[in-house]
Amino acid sequence: MILALDVGNSHIFGGLFVEDELQVRFRRNSKGEMTSDELGVFLRAVIREWGFDPVEVRDVAVCSVVPEHHHAIFNCALKYFQKEPFFLKAGVKTGLKILCRNPSEVGADRIAAAVGASVLHPGSHLIVTDFGTATTLDVIRAGSEYLGGLIMPGLRTAMESLVERTAKLPPVEIVVPDNLVGRSTGESIQSGLYFGHYYAIREMMQHIRRQEFPQEPVVCIGTGGFSRLFERAGLFDDIQADLVLQGLHHTWTLNRSQRRKV
Repeated sequence: MILALDVGNSHIFGGLFVEDELQVRFRRNSKGEMTSDELGVFLRAVIREWGFDPVEVRDVAVCSVVPEHHHAIFNCALKYFQKEPFFLKAGVKTGLKILCRNPSEVGADRIAAAVGASVLHPGSHLIVTDFGTATTLDVIRAGSEYLGGLIMPGLRTAMESLVERTAKLPPVEIVVPDNLVGRSTGESIQSGLYFGHYYAIREMMQHIRRQEFPQEPVVCIGTGGFSRLFERAGLFDDIQADLVLQGLHHTWTLNRSQRRKV
């Protein structure tokens, strides 16, 4: 069993791969301080809750954009799983050709999503939209060439910014609105969040197609926590909520022969 952790600014999205199949999925808040013991007890409890034995975890693979948690995660893996964790970072094998000016600054989650997309759709031009704390669009040319992408505030980040920076706008549930024009303040916020994202993503993907892949087919993939909101919107050819974990697992597979056990 391989324990995979996608550590984001808001949540840890984790999964347990059993015989290369993702069998367990879970989330944990990643905001604030986190100790190795808190994380270790939580992870072992989740694994047991799903009917598996934590002792059977062969390795721990980590994709993280929160450096302040790396020490706790490293010690957690050593103490609770007797494994030195694999971190997806600059220098590891990914199968991608990263054509950015500074490849080391590209977020590990974006690389993992690009790897997962390239494995699912080999030989295709790809645009991957990941709905997280930030919403990112990543562009991959056929042949696993990672070109770069765009970053904008995520749905929840945008909503929290409205609440924090205005006197009278309330927090709302992020849902698919019934109408474009909201009939209340709450509905108006929901509509602005959803349709603002929808039209921004639609236009950006169209411009990416024209600029990078004129007259060529492109596969558009949605992933991340809010991707299912857009399942019926016609934006994407494929929605894979677990894409980062799948890409992380594939990257671990490429590097496992070099893994040092504790």
